[in-house]
Amino acid sequence: MLIKGCDDMRILVVEDEIHLAEALSHILKKNNYTADVANDGETGLDDALSGIYDVIVLDIMLPKIDGITILKTLRDKGFDTPVILLTAKSEVSDKVLGLDSGADDYLAKPFNTDELLARIRALGRRRGEIVSSAGTLSFADITLNTSTLWLSSEKNEINLTLKECELLEYLMLHKEMVCSKEQIIEKLWGFESEAEANHVEVYISFLRKKLAFVHSKASINTVRGVGYTLTRG
Repeated sequence: MLIKGCDDMRILVVEDEIHLAEALSHILKKNNYTADVANDGETGLDDALSGIYDVIVLDIMLPKIDGITILKTLRDKGFDTPVILLTAKSEVSDKVLGLDSGADDYLAKPFNTDELLARIRALGRRRGEIVSSAGTLSFADITLNTSTLWLSSEKNEINLTLKECELLEYLMLHKEMVCSKEQIIEKLWGFESEAEANHVEVYISFLRKKLAFVHSKASINTVRGVGYTLTRG
């Protein structure tokens, strides 16, 4: 399985604070990434829609078009590019809004650049794994296409976000086994990430709704105090 190295990764930074954007671009280039910068939401969205980026670092508060709108637009159009949200807000509701809109990770300002680099590396590794793992997985009455991110059953189908696809793939590969929140966090967000249990809870909720949408008999059961298990219902 071939995973992109830093030299092959192109990152888009959408940030209206000029000095911060320039600093991030400099740091990324110093670490052998190719980095482009957009200082407003309109330009950022146009750049993101090009589909050439491996990771997008996206500020929420932007002129012209805000970061959440950009994120929702990308996901609605089927773009699964990993997105790290930057925000000055640290309330749980803002984190959940970002995750609910399709973000893969987030950082509250001010943040440590080493942490940002670690999260970019983690997202880059997972991006490579998903892109290279062409094929489908089946369990009970559902089929997951890990290349197109489509979940289907005999009755309906729906597109998943990259993170939802990764989570369902992990549960399907460990079907009818209990997967702890810690195991899921390490697999989906990376060992270096500071993702918390509520990240997992949010995405489990998303997947349950999508399983219901396709009228699947498969279900994700909570094992109190331990984690989750995918069963045939």
